[in-house]
Amino acid sequence: MSDKIVLHDYWRSSSAYRVRIALNLLGLTYERRPVDLVAGEHRSASHLGANPQGLVPVLEIDGLRLTQSLAIIEYLDETRDAGFLPATPAARAEARALAHAIAMEIQPVCNLRVARHAADLGGTATMEGWMTHFIPLGLHGVEGLLSRQPDTAFCHGDRPGLADLCLVPQVYNARRWGVDLSPFPRLAAIATRAEALPAFAAAHPDRVRPQG
Repeated sequence: MSDKIVLHDYWRSSSAYRVRIALNLLGLTYERRPVDLVAGEHRSASHLGANPQGLVPVLEIDGLRLTQSLAIIEYLDETRDAGFLPATPAARAEARALAHAIAMEIQPVCNLRVARHAADLGGTATMEGWMTHFIPLGLHGVEGLLSRQPDTAFCHGDRPGLADLCLVPQVYNARRWGVDLSPFPRLAAIATRAEALPAFAAAHPDRVRPQG
């Protein structure tokens, strides 16, 4: 069994961004194998062999090929004692709810292929209009969930965890589309604190985007 860890990702993918952060927080060395979604490389036979869904990320680790970012992060948490989730079942449920509010509510509807399809249908829909409608709608819910939690440095405690790994890429996308974050002071402050950490900074799309 090879000890090499390989991450198949796209530099701007929120899902891949989450996994890069997780690997960096654990101090794991990994090889990135970019999959250019814009060029359609995710539909190639070789990538479909790695992930029949034709999505990123795919993480090769421990002789496995893992897909779906939250499943990957929880695998890393369970096998590397990462502490990405709190200790008690109730706190874990709350942390997962925050993560799912982003990864299963905001991201799917704002996925590039979904937004592009909506814009291509014609009518008044545009990519920008789609994003600036659905991203704030989802962030209002996240801010509300955070307001029910103790006022801690990160989403669920004094160290970054699962929800923070989802929040930072979503905030990146919000800024990219010009979404005003002032209505969401709690989540914006948490994201700013997390982004300052080396593991988060090293995973930022601008740090891993292809050159040239």
